[in-house]
Amino acid sequence: MTRFLRFGTLTALAAVLALPPAGFAAPVLNRGEPVPESFADLAQGLLPAVVNIATTQEIKATPLEREMPQLPPGSPLEDMFREFFERNMQQPGQPEQLIPRKANSLGSGFIIDPSGFIVTNNHVISDADEIKVILNDKTELAATVVGRDTKMDLALLKVNAKQPLPYVQWGNSDTARVGDWVIAIGNPFGLGGTVTQGIVSARARNINAGPYDDFIQTDAAINRGNSGGPMFNMAGQVIGVNTAIFSPSGGSIGIGFSIPSNLVRPLIEQLKTYGKPRRGWLGVRIQTVSPEIADSLGLKAAKGALVAGVEPNTPAAKAGIKNGDVILSFGDRPIGEMRELPRVVAETEIGKSVPVVVWREGREKTLRVDIAEMNNEEPATRADRTAPDFEGGTEMLGLKLSDLTPAARQQLGLPADVIGVLVNAVSTTSDAAEKGIRPGDVIVEANQQPVTTVKAVQAQVEAARKQGKRSVLLLLQNKGGERTYLAISLVAEPEKKP
Repeated sequence: MTRFLRFGTLTALAAVLALPPAGFAAPVLNRGEPVPESFADLAQGLLPAVVNIATTQEIKATPLEREMPQLPPGSPLEDMFREFFERNMQQPGQPEQLIPRKANSLGSGFIIDPSGFIVTNNHVISDADEIKVILNDKTELAATVVGRDTKMDLALLKVNAKQPLPYVQWGNSDTARVGDWVIAIGNPFGLGGTVTQGIVSARARNINAGPYDDFIQTDAAINRGNSGGPMFNMAGQVIGVNTAIFSPSGGSIGIGFSIPSNLVRPLIEQLKTYGKPRRGWLGVRIQTVSPEIADSLGLKAAKGALVAGVEPNTPAAKAGIKNGDVILSFGDRPIGEMRELPRVVAETEIGKSVPVVVWREGREKTLRVDIAEMNNEEPATRADRTAPDFEGGTEMLGLKLSDLTPAARQQLGLPADVIGVLVNAVSTTSDAAEKGIRPGDVIVEANQQPVTTVKAVQAQVEAARKQGKRSVLLLLQNKGGERTYLAISLVAEPEKKP
């Protein structure tokens, strides 16, 4: 099974090999940069500034977990040892005792300041009780955490050394092109001081690791323990922080990912100054603009970020951004995909007034937003409630709908400010079911118009059909309180006979 090795996320990958057409001639690129005969001089100058990071954490373990030898996952000896220890250590009728034990882990980092500031990944030092930095000359120094950012998986450490430490310079990751040479230095499998070389394989990779994914992909060998280490360009400048690998086996297969230095550098300066990240904040919930949603809104192309919710008393609310708006550009940055907006907003200076172009009611509208600071605490997750069974209702769009009665509102636990039409049932073969509508959901808007009765929904469905639209846009609130826009197909909806 193929894995992104960072937090153990499982994913799948299909690889396609495309052959060039007959007569195809690859272009010859000559930038005056010959293929290096050796990386030795470059590596020699950089190695002293790259460090190994060792952490210790006290965890509670059962006697079995404490005494079991560490074997490779799937090893034929693993089952044999487990059976032996379970038979000889577990006392019949006695509850398992949890015994404290020390757990150690290893990672990489690099010095960015001679006074002892060190950059690494947050997951390298997360939950550690003790952090040690091991320099290239084997000197061990105790480290403290200056600040960390869980969203981008970065951390800044500080050590106190008796003399200035060797350090590296930041580079401009935006100038790194696919095909450029890079080298990575780190601590794979605890071996320390390991140099690997490769090229930039791709840019702007999204591996669903966080809200600001924009990874540089490389084929330079990166393995367990390389996390937090630097990726250098041929000028010896840091253009990335090695963070994750794509692997079916746990070892390098030539697909590694680094956070670009142009994202890392400003964040590290914030951690150094404030001890925490400071990001711009808009105050909206957004979703992807699908081709169906674009058609229902009259957009020529599926682009931008659809606003599914605006929090009260936020920069977005004060600027007049509304549910159903599609944000097409933010400042001077066009928003091609939904995932681009959070990163652009986060990078914006706090307090800055920014022009925002939205698509509303079939035309573009420009608003001005004063950016505020994001609260870095994660919002509380709303508990999902089990939907009661409701009978009857008017059939349309593969749904059975009814007006939202006080009794149904009480059963669903809906607050008084939720107004709409109740979904009683969903046909399993309908487009609505495929899009994720469930019994107990409430239709709040249809065609971006508030609806409070089944007749109002029916009228908007007919209006969409008369306008020649292939779908009708619904705003739904689910049982957990989240609101989502869905474009439900009208193609399968039969025409009513007069």
